[in-house]
Amino acid sequence: MIEQQTPQQTAAPGAAATPAGSLAVGGLSRGRTRTKAALRTDERIFLWISRLIVWAVILIMIIPLAMVVIASVTPGETFFVTSIIPKTVSFEHYSNVFDPNKTPIGTWLKNSAIVCLITSSCSVVLVTSMAYAFSRFHFFGRKYGLMTLLLIQMFPAQMAFVALFYLLNYIHLLNTLEGLIVVFLGGGIPFNAWLFKGYVDGLPRDLEEAAYVDGATQFQAFWKVILPLTRPMMAVIFIFQVIGIYNDYILTNYLINSGSKYTVAVGLFSFLNNQFAQNWNDFAAGAIIATIPIVVLFLLAQRWLVSGLASGAVKG
Repeated sequence: MIEQQTPQQTAAPGAAATPAGSLAVGGLSRGRTRTKAALRTDERIFLWISRLIVWAVILIMIIPLAMVVIASVTPGETFFVTSIIPKTVSFEHYSNVFDPNKTPIGTWLKNSAIVCLITSSCSVVLVTSMAYAFSRFHFFGRKYGLMTLLLIQMFPAQMAFVALFYLLNYIHLLNTLEGLIVVFLGGGIPFNAWLFKGYVDGLPRDLEEAAYVDGATQFQAFWKVILPLTRPMMAVIFIFQVIGIYNDYILTNYLINSGSKYTVAVGLFSFLNNQFAQNWNDFAAGAIIATIPIVVLFLLAQRWLVSGLASGAVKG
């Protein structure tokens, strides 16, 4: 026979657990209080100094951006204003930037998009194959080959400007977007390959061996097993290449001298390089507009950036 418990017996365990739960919560609260109270005076001072440093850095980053936004909506040709909030808000400078008769910003953005997308896509293809070879294959020069490429990049890029100029002029690619793509394509491959190699090193070889057992070739194992797992790192490489090329001014200005081939960075500088005046307000409006594509790209790929950087920074 199954004995039926009385209501008092059924409630007894719960009643007994209630004081214990209260004690546990009370002990946790007292533990937190003791932890806060256990901070010494020097630790509290260090904590507040750290907070002040963080807020100071945030202000240093926000103030220039706020100045550019204010200047872009301030009427006239005055960059520096006396008040944080402008008395009159005007969008005349944005109208000047979007006016094709005054500013060909559409052409500049198109040129930047062509160079960034083609270079970044080709760079991802070359970096993935190069990193996979250094990670999985054994060949002569494997140990010091990639390190030698990294050491070469220690030298400033400006040292190669004259050589790049003569090389592009010799192959008739000077002052062309094609020549700019060729130059940028070789610039970031060593570092990106090293970063990508660290990511591939963390992938277990058992995945490829299982694919070999199922009859896959080496290329099929790379294409169908390894590449899908490296999407976060490929996104990191692609975005870093896009941002670096999009913001480049020095090299692009050195190799491109035709207004119709300007990228957005070189084109915006023409506002400040005017023979008769420096139009800071139109430059501020153009800078705000040019920032939007990068911000949108960053927001769309944020989750891949975090996972890719965290995994590629260490060898798992």
